[in-house]
Amino acid sequence: GSIEVGFSPHDDPEQMLLSLINSARRSVHVQAYAFTSQPIAKELIAAASRGVEVSVLADAKMNKRGNRALELLLVAGVPLRFETAYAAAHNKLIIVDAATSACALATGSYNFTWSAANRNAENVMIVRGNCPLVKHYLDNWQRHEREATRVRKFPFVTP
Repeated sequence: GSIEVGFSPHDDPEQMLLSLINSARRSVHVQAYAFTSQPIAKELIAAASRGVEVSVLADAKMNKRGNRALELLLVAGVPLRFETAYAAAHNKLIIVDAATSACALATGSYNFTWSAANRNAENVMIVRGNCPLVKHYLDNWQRHEREATRVRKFPFVTP
């Protein structure tokens, strides 16, 4: 496979993630600690509108008040679940087309926020073509999804 890396604020990790989501043909699974990026939300919605299965997990405490990005996902019908079982659900990743030879994984410290793109020192690594690794991440994502709570509206009230 191949590896691509980006460091904010000097590189453009958000554009790397937008391109990755745009490349999806079957599925996109997102796991986020903080998620306020409207460009990423809009790209996920575009993927869903072209028939890609899109699902998002996010940390409940960081996102429970709602924000425009997550509200856009809800309005568009993108499944959104909050992780409530942990002090912090600190994973930051995007899994694309895990069940195909075009499998890819983006991970790193990068939160899906304006600050991560413009103010923080963050990193993103995209691994393409290492399908056993991507499958391992998907298995963990699915475990977290089973434990998470579906979000239907904001403000979110922890069950």
